[in-house]
Amino acid sequence: MLSCVYDYEKTKERFAQSAVARRGKDLWRYREVLPVLDPANVCSLGEGFTPLLRLRNCALMKDDGQIPTGTFKARGMAVAVSKAKELGLKRLVVPSAGNAGAALACYAARAGLDARVYIPRETPELIIRECAIYGAEVILVEGNISDAGSKMKEDGGGYFDMSTLKEPYRLEGKKTMGYEIAEQTHFELPEAILYPTGGGTGLIGMWKAFEEMEELGWIGHERPRMFSVQSEACAPVVKAFTSGVDNTDPAFPDGLTIAVGLRVPHPFAGKQILSVLRDSRGGAISVQEKEIVEAVRSLAKEGVLACPEGAATLAGYRKLLENGSIGHSEKVLLYNTGTGLKYLNLLA
Repeated sequence: MLSCVYDYEKTKERFAQSAVARRGKDLWRYREVLPVLDPANVCSLGEGFTPLLRLRNCALMKDDGQIPTGTFKARGMAVAVSKAKELGLKRLVVPSAGNAGAALACYAARAGLDARVYIPRETPELIIRECAIYGAEVILVEGNISDAGSKMKEDGGGYFDMSTLKEPYRLEGKKTMGYEIAEQTHFELPEAILYPTGGGTGLIGMWKAFEEMEELGWIGHERPRMFSVQSEACAPVVKAFTSGVDNTDPAFPDGLTIAVGLRVPHPFAGKQILSVLRDSRGGAISVQEKEIVEAVRSLAKEGVLACPEGAATLAGYRKLLENGSIGHSEKVLLYNTGTGLKYLNLLA
C-alpha cells in the first residue's frame, strides 16, 4: 500500500494550530500535509469541515452528509483528482459500491477530466444517475464491488485506476476527517470512534492523521479506541477480528445490505484495518439490517437524515453499550459518512 510521507519537522515551522484556525472552512486548510503542490491544481467544491452534532443519547456525530456529493467520498476524490490533474492524467476510472463513483464523476467534471465508473447493478438508482449526469461513463456490473473491479481490469482502456488504496492520494483526503475531529474537539480526542467499514480508507486515514498530529506536536500519544461497524449481511472485518487472524478472508461470501457502501466482502486493506482496531484497543461489531433501518429513522427524528452506513454506527453504539465494550460515561463519536437522500427508495 502506497502512502504519502511529509517532512514534519519542516512542516511544524509553517503549520501551527493557531494559523490553521484562521483559514477557510474546508479540508484544504490542512494544505501543508496534503500532496497537491500547486494551489492552481486544486479542484474544490468547499468539501470538508462538516459539523459535529450532539445526539440525544449524548454521543457526538460527525456529519459528512453535508459535504458535496452528499458523501465523505468527496474528501478522498477531491484530493486524488486534484493530484491527478497536477500529474497530467486525463482519464480516471474506479470500481465502486456507489458513492466513490459519484464522487469521482463529480470531481473529474470539476477538473475537466474523463471518468469511467464500474458499479454494481444493485446500486441505488439515484447514485447511478448521479454518476451519469456528471458526465462519467457508467458500466453496470452483476455482483459486488470486487466484481466491478474485475470487470474494470478485464476492459483496460488506458484509464488511471483510482481504486481504494491502490493510489496514495484518496487516503490523504480521508485523513482530514481525523484533523477535523481533533480541531473541533479542541484537541481532546473522543475516547472512542465508531466508523462504518466497507473498504476502510477513512478508518486508516483517521489513524494516519492522529500519528501525523503527534509528529507535529498537536496532540499527545493518547488515541481513541476505533470500532468498525458492519452489517451482519457482510461483515468480513468483524469475523476476522473476532477470530484473531491478521487479515480478512479472501473467500468471505458476498451478502446484500441496504448499506451498499458496506458491501465489501474482500476489503483490499483488511490487514491495515485490523491493525488499527487492535493497536487502538478497539473492536468490531455487526448489526442487523432491521437495526440499521431503525437507526436511520431514529436519527431522522433528531433532524439528521443519515445514510444507512452512517446510521449503522448508532445501532453499533447501542450494542457496544449493552455488552459493556463502551461505557455510558465515555466520550464517543459516531461517523455518518453520507446523506440518506440517495437511499429513500430503499428505505421506503
